[in-house]
Amino acid sequence: MKPDARGHVDLRLVRCTSADPRWVACRARLWPDAGEAAHRRDAERLIDGDAPFAAWIALRGEDVVGFAEALLRRDPVNGCDTSPVAFLEGLWVDPRSRRRGIARQLIAAVEAWARGLGCGELASDALIDNAPSHATHIAAGFEETERVVYFRKRLRP
Repeated sequence: MKPDARGHVDLRLVRCTSADPRWVACRARLWPDAGEAAHRRDAERLIDGDAPFAAWIALRGEDVVGFAEALLRRDPVNGCDTSPVAFLEGLWVDPRSRRRGIARQLIAAVEAWARGLGCGELASDALIDNAPSHATHIAAGFEETERVVYFRKRLRP
């Protein structure tokens, strides 16, 4: 499919209603520290869980070029004023397909889902050193609310 004048491509977003292997493979690309079996179990748990959850894969033709997943959170969400809040838990676009509006279209699907649940805010996070993710969030209309550094100390028995 050819990009339009702005470089965007026609996409088909497919909502995942099961642990679709294509979605599981995308999760493994975003979070490579866990294996596909762990991602499959997590996907099944999220789909079958009690909290409202949604995931989409982005297809260009039959090629998977990205995914997004979101969860409705009722716990206090840093930087938000309301509850519940829709939380963009994962967003990934294949590096060869970036800068073509795919992330923006996936986020728009999450926004529509969140509005349908009555949410007034959509939240997300990114690692402090992930500048490309920060830029993607800002371009999609998010505003940075705070930065946090986590610490731990191992205790000996």
